[in-house]
Amino acid sequence: MSRVRFSVLSAVLGLGLLCAPALSAATCGNTGSGFAAWKQQFAAEAQRAGVGRRGLQALASAQYATRTIAADRNQKSFKYALSKFMQIRGADTIVAQARKRKARNPAFYAALEKRFGVPAGVLLSIHGMETAFGGFMSDSPVVSAITTLAYDCRRSAFFVPHAIGALKLVDHGSITANTRGAKHGELGHTQFLPGNALTYGVDGNGDGRVDFYNEVDALASTANYLRKKGWKPGKGYQEGPPNYRVLKEWNAATVYQQSLAIMGAKIDR
Repeated sequence: MSRVRFSVLSAVLGLGLLCAPALSAATCGNTGSGFAAWKQQFAAEAQRAGVGRRGLQALASAQYATRTIAADRNQKSFKYALSKFMQIRGADTIVAQARKRKARNPAFYAALEKRFGVPAGVLLSIHGMETAFGGFMSDSPVVSAITTLAYDCRRSAFFVPHAIGALKLVDHGSITANTRGAKHGELGHTQFLPGNALTYGVDGNGDGRVDFYNEVDALASTANYLRKKGWKPGKGYQEGPPNYRVLKEWNAATVYQQSLAIMGAKIDR
């Protein structure tokens, strides 16, 4: 709580997107009846923001995502007490599997920590929590989901930059109009929102592109995101030390942050 790293250039473009002054906004709505008209308005807004032909075509083909709206209206798990939340999310299983993954490839996680300063426990906790280590990256069309949320009046201002980001990702070839992700438009192994994907994605495996459905790229991008949000190498990440604040940048829910800290400590010990 979505890319190709077009390296420094794309990061600059992405930062420009998220920091740019608000453009003349398309009219939001609370039902699917106005989505087609909104897309026509939003296309002009997107074009002014630098979205190209392929991105605009993806916008034109986007469908109003009723499952996304239902999920957005019915987010219950973050209201649970910490113990209940961790039980529902399978924290013990995540920790056990994460330890095995770390033991199988310690050099990979050590290299990530050396480069970005983020320890394996944090990255593995996020990876396990978000997609069961890539086992389930969800099946909602990313462009349709994120544009639906940008259209919906409930949190339109928050999701519009991510909708623009998704369309730019299509332009760059890192996703397509049919790429699947979570119901809120998050994509890949660690479920990046598209605007964050555009800004913080890095090519972790050196193949010249950023692919969030590639585990190496996804984890490197996650570590890069945390570092750019203020992660301090070698400092703690339990409640109190400075890096705990950075966990809030990943997910705004307190129980989620607490769970990452607890699981990460168990994995890293």
